[in-house]
Amino acid sequence: DLACRKGDRLLFRQLDLDLGPGDMLHVRGPNGVGKTSLMRILAGLARPFAGEVERTGEVGLVDGRHALDLDRELGDAMRFWARLDGGVDIAEPMRRLGIEALSDIPVGYLSTGQKQRGVIARLLLRPRPIWLLDEAFAGLDTASQDLLADLVSEHCKAGGLCAFVSHQPVDLPARTLDLAE
Repeated sequence: DLACRKGDRLLFRQLDLDLGPGDMLHVRGPNGVGKTSLMRILAGLARPFAGEVERTGEVGLVDGRHALDLDRELGDAMRFWARLDGGVDIAEPMRRLGIEALSDIPVGYLSTGQKQRGVIARLLLRPRPIWLLDEAFAGLDTASQDLLADLVSEHCKAGGLCAFVSHQPVDLPARTLDLAE
């Protein structure tokens, strides 16, 4: 019975989701219907107007807020997050996302797609069973979109859960939730 309200406008109501290990959910809909609001509610960053979210496990959220310091070199920005994540090694996530050669470039000089791959690499720094991806495919070239789809697939096959918002067609066997005005 999840509902979201922005000002006087009810974005969605009576939304019931039951997701578990291995599940994928593709959230779609036109601009302004509450897709990002839903992701923020699921992440625990916003309160629903009605209903409640029950979840077990740590959440990894990728959204439009890159949280990579634009003045730091990418490698330094990644090491900052790695320290918060318990001192994990950044080499493998950066290699996997093809950004290891960008380590000494300030984040502010990176392209949109390069920044996005940095944020996705940050998601891989430690295991998080719940992935919430809000337009994570946006700004990526075709090869990077395919790589992200592979990462989502691997995550879910390993027992993780992923809910993602995407306006682009995504080749994943996900359930679809269409939010409409």
